[in-house]
Amino acid sequence: MTAPVLLVIAHGSRDPRHAATVRALTARVRALRPGLRVETGFLDFNAPSVPRVLERLDAEEAGAVVALPLLLTRAFHAKSDIPAVLREARSRLPRLRVRQAEVLGPSPLLNSALERRLREAGVRPGDKGSTGLVLASAGSTDPEAIAVIAEIARELRHTGWCSVRPAFASAPLPRTEDAVRALRADGVRRVAVAPYVIAPGRLPDRIAAGAAEAGADVLAGVLGPSPELARLLLDRYDEARLPADRMASLSA
Repeated sequence: MTAPVLLVIAHGSRDPRHAATVRALTARVRALRPGLRVETGFLDFNAPSVPRVLERLDAEEAGAVVALPLLLTRAFHAKSDIPAVLREARSRLPRLRVRQAEVLGPSPLLNSALERRLREAGVRPGDKGSTGLVLASAGSTDPEAIAVIAEIARELRHTGWCSVRPAFASAPLPRTEDAVRALRADGVRRVAVAPYVIAPGRLPDRIAAGAAEAGADVLAGVLGPSPELARLLLDRYDEARLPADRMASLSA
């Protein structure tokens, strides 16, 4: 039986770095699993759109698709936008069996990717005990998503950092600069900012600006096409694939 196509659904951005990063990540996924068909669709700003990709897959008689949201938390896009797009596609393309996978986070692999970016920015393992960490996410108005970020910050605190504070580039407070200053006020001498975002764009730029404004000592890069993130995409695909395969066998 042919494996379902992996359709990675990204938000999209006017910033060209966003699409370039998404494509670099999907290329890494293909390299990890040769033979798996991996497609990319965007909700906005970039091409191809998710409906266009699904139409093409239907025309090619792809059969089954696992639609994987390139999202770190379950917020509006995962709960509303993407399900609506997929429902509409299913109604127009009844031959195509489409299953939505879970969002990426939380996951130990994401924490590992975060630590990788911090090491690349110059934070050594022995530095953690004297370094405060700002976990800077894009932000959301969804309480579930905010709670997930707060829980990740608590988990990271137990991995050796002297203090960890969450921050948000939009919606809830505090902002990155507020969290950096709060750590300084607590007596933390060295502060690192870790963007908990996948690709560059307006909100990651806002995180970087806040880190610079408040005088953070270290700014890590976005998660990007890290090997941990690529493996996580395949994990989420595999978790969703078994039910999709059962659907295929039942309809055969």
